Amino acid sequence: MYFNTHTHLNSEELFDQRDHYIQNALEKGVNHMTVVGYDVASSQRALEIAHEYDFVYATVGISPNDCLNTTDEDLTLIAKMAEDDKVVALGEIGLDYYYDDVPKEKQMGVFKKQIKIAQDLNLPITIHCRDAYEDTYNVLEKANLKGIMHCYSGSDQMALRFIKLGYYISLAGPVTFKNAKMPKRVATNVPLDSLLIETDDPYMAPVPLRGTTNEPANCIYIAKTIAELKGLDEEEVAKVTTDNAYKVFRLL
Repeated sequence: MYFNTHTHLNSEELFDQRDHYIQNALEKGVNHMTVVGYDVASSQRALEIAHEYDFVYATVGISPNDCLNTTDEDLTLIAKMAEDDKVVALGEIGLDYYYDDVPKEKQMGVFKKQIKIAQDLNLPITIHCRDAYEDTYNVLEKANLKGIMHCYSGSDQMALRFIKLGYYISLAGPVTFKNAKMPKRVATNVPLDSLLIETDDPYMAPVPLRGTTNEPANCIYIAKTIAELKGLDEEEVAKVTTDNAYKVFRLL
């Protein structure tokens, strides 16, 4: 049994064939998944999919890469959607300094406003962070929330700092890549009871499927790689990461 904590079945690439991808995931033993919003429209789609399937959950939020034109009205819509019973977290939200499409000040403003929504609704948060680890940490340190560092690409030492704040570290396709030294270090050195698995589809398909359209079923390859790096049975990795997802999403 696997729990894919971050899929984008709400994306243009996957949405129209979502039932096909979901059925394929079920056949592979992936029987829980969370569809993650990154703007208002995708958040609405995430909710739509979550209401179609009992075992699918949703997050709603506006990502740092999609917040350039975000208005207070957009944030009001996100807050309203976040009250839905199928919403298990606010996200993906955060900071991304890799690209310079969105000014840092705009990203930070939208990030903090969404943190306030999560605080008001007592929801965990799903964090998108790229090349902005110290700034993200400084915000989260004051937020008094728990959640997920999604598709984590930082160092193992930074990961341990986030864990102390109450965050799980979620690994995606890059951990399977041959030359991805840092994700492999994270998988090796972060305790299993702080790890989650995800695909972040439709991009970054894992080995041995690189170059293909990524899909929710492929999280089994993330679990397989973590098991190999830790010298554990794949079944144990599947069980513990599923238990971890239940805890962070408060599904127990």
